[in-house]
Amino acid sequence: MLPRRQLLEGSRNPAALETVLDAAETALRTWEPTWTGFLEPAVLVEATERLAALAELQLHAEGGFAGAERQRLLLLRREAGLDPQAVPADLGGLELSGNFLFDPAEPADLREALLSAGAEPDSIGDLWMRGDRGGQGVVTGPAARTLNGRQVRVRTVEVELSARAVQDLQPPVQRRPRRWHTVEASCRLDAIASAGFGMSRSRMAELIRSAQVRVNWTVIDTPSRDLWRIDLERR
Repeated sequence: MLPRRQLLEGSRNPAALETVLDAAETALRTWEPTWTGFLEPAVLVEATERLAALAELQLHAEGGFAGAERQRLLLLRREAGLDPQAVPADLGGLELSGNFLFDPAEPADLREALLSAGAEPDSIGDLWMRGDRGGQGVVTGPAARTLNGRQVRVRTVEVELSARAVQDLQPPVQRRPRRWHTVEASCRLDAIASAGFGMSRSRMAELIRSAQVRVNWTVIDTPSRDLWRIDLERR
């Protein structure tokens, strides 16, 4: 039904994109709105770019709050005439309460704990810490109901899980993208990034080599990588 080989050609995330294509084919075959699980940002961007060209499909992403990185993708047959905004995403909020004063945690620690509690990887959206008293996050509705009232260990801290309405969460403040204008003799990543972030080129090259720099959600570990070529590859 879909030109799968063409859509997958050159994909940086072929396995994850395959699951999105499966959902798209289900939506086209059944005429029913179909949600994917939560997608990594790079997968979401790639899937949206590749599927947006298909006239029969309509796409809508939802992560529970503005600026969410991990989002679910809604796939609709366009002829069905449904409003994507009116299709429930079935998302739930989750409160993770514990005392992290002496053992600070990161969102990755919260995610690991939820996985150990049996949550499916694609049922977990964005997670964030809220000081030393715990964290919050967005999960699928079924996951929120299953995890509600459970206790898990995050690092050395005992944590209680409580379901919350998504609108009752306090997500992190959305950071505005930083924009700048610069004239450089080279389109190398280390040259452009060092100018933008106001640091030496050698320091930026070190960060790139240590895989701490991402371009369009993809880690780039080669300082000499040409940004112009990266943009062409995405197209």
